[in-house]
Amino acid sequence: MIRSCKLSLCLSRSGCPVSEEEPEEWLPEVKEKTKGRGRLKKDEAAEKKPAVKRAAKPKEPKPKAVRKPRAPRATKVKKAVDEKKEDEKNEGIVPQVESLHEVKVKEEVSLMCYPSSRVLLGEEPSSSKPTSMVKKEEPEDDFTFDEPAQKKQKTITAPQGRPIKLKSGNSLGDELQMTWDLIKVLAEKSGVKEWVCSNIVNLLRDENTIPFIVRYRKELINHMDADAVRDVQLVLEELCSVAKKSQSITQTLKKEGVLTSELEQALQNCRSADDLDHVYAPYKKGSKLTKARRAKQLGLEAAALALLHSPQTLDLHSWIKPNTEGLSTLEEVSTGVEQILADMIAKDGETLTYVRSLCDRSNVTLQSTVSKTALKEQQQTDQKSKPKDISKFSLYSEFSCNIQRIQHHQTLAINRGENLKILSVKVNIPDWVKTDFCRWCVSVRWRPQGFARPELMKILNAAVEDSYKRLIMPLLCRGYRTKLTTSAEKESIAMFVRNLRQRLLMCPVRGRVILGVDPGYRHGCKLAILSPTSQILHTDVVYLHGSGRNREADKLRHLMLEYSCQTVVIGNGTACRETEAFFADLIKNGFFRPLDVSYCITSEAGASIYSVSPEAVKEMPDLDPNLRSAVSIGRRVQDPLAELVKIAPKHIGIGTYQHDVSQSLLKAALDGVVQECVSFVGVDINICSETLMRHVAGLNAGRARSIVEWREKNGPFLNREQLKLVKGLGPKSFQQCAGFVRINPESIRSYGSGGSADSTAAVKPAAKKSKAKTSSSISNHPNPLDQTCIHPESYGIAMR
Repeated sequence: MIRSCKLSLCLSRSGCPVSEEEPEEWLPEVKEKTKGRGRLKKDEAAEKKPAVKRAAKPKEPKPKAVRKPRAPRATKVKKAVDEKKEDEKNEGIVPQVESLHEVKVKEEVSLMCYPSSRVLLGEEPSSSKPTSMVKKEEPEDDFTFDEPAQKKQKTITAPQGRPIKLKSGNSLGDELQMTWDLIKVLAEKSGVKEWVCSNIVNLLRDENTIPFIVRYRKELINHMDADAVRDVQLVLEELCSVAKKSQSITQTLKKEGVLTSELEQALQNCRSADDLDHVYAPYKKGSKLTKARRAKQLGLEAAALALLHSPQTLDLHSWIKPNTEGLSTLEEVSTGVEQILADMIAKDGETLTYVRSLCDRSNVTLQSTVSKTALKEQQQTDQKSKPKDISKFSLYSEFSCNIQRIQHHQTLAINRGENLKILSVKVNIPDWVKTDFCRWCVSVRWRPQGFARPELMKILNAAVEDSYKRLIMPLLCRGYRTKLTTSAEKESIAMFVRNLRQRLLMCPVRGRVILGVDPGYRHGCKLAILSPTSQILHTDVVYLHGSGRNREADKLRHLMLEYSCQTVVIGNGTACRETEAFFADLIKNGFFRPLDVSYCITSEAGASIYSVSPEAVKEMPDLDPNLRSAVSIGRRVQDPLAELVKIAPKHIGIGTYQHDVSQSLLKAALDGVVQECVSFVGVDINICSETLMRHVAGLNAGRARSIVEWREKNGPFLNREQLKLVKGLGPKSFQQCAGFVRINPESIRSYGSGGSADSTAAVKPAAKKSKAKTSSSISNHPNPLDQTCIHPESYGIAMR
């Protein structure tokens, strides 16, 4: 009986046809679960062996060979497994076989695609682990990369949503050596579920790129988009930097001999850079010895603790030492105790939490005024530039706004004015916050444990007020300013990202001869005629805004008729409108007949920077830089993605305040968007440029150069597998880039006569140097799936 169970399970998984006898064996057992369905013919067989059925009942969810109508069977099995699912949810552990069974039942009900989840889970490549069982069970399911919204909702409770088990066994949270849990804090700050955060951390640690994760591991990240994953990555990097800085500070203080267990615990509790600075500020090199540390060196810490824990036994007169500075009088002793208490209050976590909760309920405002320095400089007659600078910030000369309602651009403008020393900025916290805070400290949090004499209570009240005014309020103000600046920078970078993605993914104009025009007055309008494949056919300079307009118009007509050019692209720089009017008049009067000419205007931001860049010099060594600008303008319409990746994103003119935000964050975000756009669109590996190729996920400048060298030496790539023969392209790089690389037969045929034959012959000698084993298993035959976005790890499922 058991042997036949295993046999039927094996046959169903391998996709082999199952005989009619095997379902007959299992029908009585299924009947035990699905009693009440009216199968009278099987009732007698079911009554013969009741004990055997009950004993084998836990193993009954395994068989998949019973091919009965799915909707009834799914309902029956779900009823039978309800109790097990409750236990499994409580324990948090799901057995592998039963979890697969439950997933399939759910998929039968919700029409979810199981093969894609298996592939995206990344357990094993589909080509090495056949899953014919899925094809046998669900022949009507469509395998697509665009899963329906219903599947996205189901992934929250699906087994593949559990965190990935690291091979190393050491989690990143253990390496950080902080008291807080990395995944929980990451989920709290990013607003993403914990299991998703855990998967993202593990995927990023495994050197997976964001485009690869978003497209081929979407089940593990709950179908998040690239921007959301990038936000989680930024928060993760911030937390890691805080942990590393905390460890560095701990080592520094340990060498100096001032590290205590309380101080080490306080450093490990910090979750942001501001918290670290607050704790570490008194111990920085070069900083003055704080009042509290001087008082502790005098030995007054015991008196301060006694005031809180046993005030009835404290006698400040006994601490007076006439010949010691700081202890010579009762007033000095009281001041020292007060300073120690103020420091303790300012570093207490519960106290800071309470005062922040008070501020959250109050009207905290950000105020900016013209600084005294700017006013003095404005009065000086010999400086003429300063008044103009002040006038630029006239909106913020008397500005006040609640920090909850202030706009991001206002924050960046105020920060810029403060950096230029034109504006003076401060955070206003209502007075009632201080009153309520002092009352709570004295009566609740720092209330002495016993009767305290009036003079001791006076010291405690003074300590609370001093702590709030000198330590806590500056900390709160710095925190608000940092939070506002961080939020404004994040929004500014997000705007850059949105604009850049929109600019890169503009629809290209294919199959047309383009006339690129870089307009100008004195130096004329630079022209560049480009073929449909972006090859430079002709370059010239015409002077359309002088006395010889008619002669230049005839020259334009001759060139456009010669090259059959029907599309004019005008840059939006100097003399753009005049050049547009010139072409519009000619087109309106039918000057270019029989050609049907049209024109458009495109942004030329960054074209002049690109024209003198090393890439432009290498690509167009014989052209004048001004003519290179015209070529760039024309190519921006033919293929915006391929052309704009040659220019640094911040030079394309896609946002504001780019010099006021963090340059490292801005560069990382924009480079990530370029990589995402290039990868998702895909590149033809046989015809794309080296500049474009280096932006593909998994590739860099060195690997792109190696691919181009291999292509020039051995001919075009016939399939994706041949990428493994390229020097410096390992298994991980191949996994990341393979899905974003295309092998089109047209480009292979147009590569050159005998290109494919040369490539086939050159594979073996090229691989003899270092990859003999790999070359022997790599085929030279084209694969039609290499033209698609399907990853090689999913070829097995796609072929079936």
